[in-house]
Amino acid sequence: MTLSATQGILGRMRWTTEQIADQSGKTFLVTGANSGLGLVTARVLAAKGGHVIMAVRNLTKGRQAADAIDGSVELQHVDLADLDSVRALADELRGRRIDVLVNNAGIMMPPRQLSAQGHEQQFAANHLGHFALTLLLLDQIEERVVTVSSALHKRGRIHYDDLDGSGRYSPIAFYTQSKFANVLFGLELHRRLKAAGDPRRSLLAHPGYSDTNLQTAGRTRAVKALMRVGNRVLAQPAERGALNQLYAAVDPRAQSGQFIGPDGRGEHRGWPTEVQPVGPARDEADARRLWELSERVTGVQLSSADLGRQRR
Repeated sequence: MTLSATQGILGRMRWTTEQIADQSGKTFLVTGANSGLGLVTARVLAAKGGHVIMAVRNLTKGRQAADAIDGSVELQHVDLADLDSVRALADELRGRRIDVLVNNAGIMMPPRQLSAQGHEQQFAANHLGHFALTLLLLDQIEERVVTVSSALHKRGRIHYDDLDGSGRYSPIAFYTQSKFANVLFGLELHRRLKAAGDPRRSLLAHPGYSDTNLQTAGRTRAVKALMRVGNRVLAQPAERGALNQLYAAVDPRAQSGQFIGPDGRGEHRGWPTEVQPVGPARDEADARRLWELSERVTGVQLSSADLGRQRR
């Protein structure tokens, strides 16, 4: 299904949470679920009857968020930038059925930092942690994986010769690298599932320019002030931005390999529609290269036993 950016998912009809069917009996794992898009996603899924595992880095904020949700939720700790923490979460969830994994958590344009394993922080949290979590849990995932990227992936590339930014670091360049990596990963997972005859789906989504705390975390005071103004003037509400990942996560018409984003000009605002990744993000050779690098640095590999079986 290919749609023009002006049609929206349902032609002239706008897709909203009113069109989400009852999700009773399903379990959703949402990373970064204590604020912003992740919190909206968790709140909507719980309201629709789903059980939501809220994976968060800050348990205090996570408890506050969970307490305010009307529905079935539980809290789990994970620091996506720390591969030991990712493995701990996977161990904690071992054996449990997860219908949908929403790889939502992310950090945006902080000063250069390294993760516990020595990787650039944005690449570690936004890509490597989600890559490892997805593969560690893949045998337990019944229906689909949704990886949240950004329209800014279009400005990204993988800095294979300087992955940790020690040579030359730019917050925006390494943010766009991580979002570009999300797209390479989501599409490559789709291709591997399809090649194995596996009916599960791998989808991508992005929120456009949405008003969340992502834009103001980890920055200088002046940049934070500027971004707050931009959020008030230009951004759409987080509730609107989250519709894209919600559609990808629950709508039965969402197809593996699709990228869901806003239908407005420049994909900044609007209602969910199918959008297209930038051309280089569809490069299968680059996707395989990143996949192999990610397996090597995380120590997590995709097992053939995790693919090709009919789901329950």
